[in-house]
Amino acid sequence: MRFMMLMIPLGYETAAPDVELDPERVKSMMKYNEALQEAGVLIALDGLHPPSMGARVSFPGGKPVVTDGPFTEAKEVLGGYWMIDVKSREEAIAWASKCPASENEIIEIRQVQEMTDFSEEVQEAAKGFEELQKGNANKAK
Repeated sequence: MRFMMLMIPLGYETAAPDVELDPERVKSMMKYNEALQEAGVLIALDGLHPPSMGARVSFPGGKPVVTDGPFTEAKEVLGGYWMIDVKSREEAIAWASKCPASENEIIEIRQVQEMTDFSEEVQEAAKGFEELQKGNANKAK
């Protein structure tokens, strides 16, 4: 079962584009990341720049509208993520619980949808999706 662990650092929604990371916190997080890798559960991980460097594309009336960050209405934003492959939701929670997060950070755990979760009709409509995933993974290497 694949799970995405989403890091939500409270206050990151107002972080400046040039926000500096604490090297000691980064070292601590790297030990955690290495433990995930050594356990054989880590698929991918990345940190994200603050919303002040981002953009949102919404579709009012079906037409794209671009809004540059920061997003004043945002209460929680993503700071990064891990994609892990574990046996259960409980195991994903156990890994998230081991993270050296600070008191202003939350990890949201979301199971990744698998094609087998859907009806045959939906699987047929998404025919080729898995090939797209594989092709994208090869480009990343």
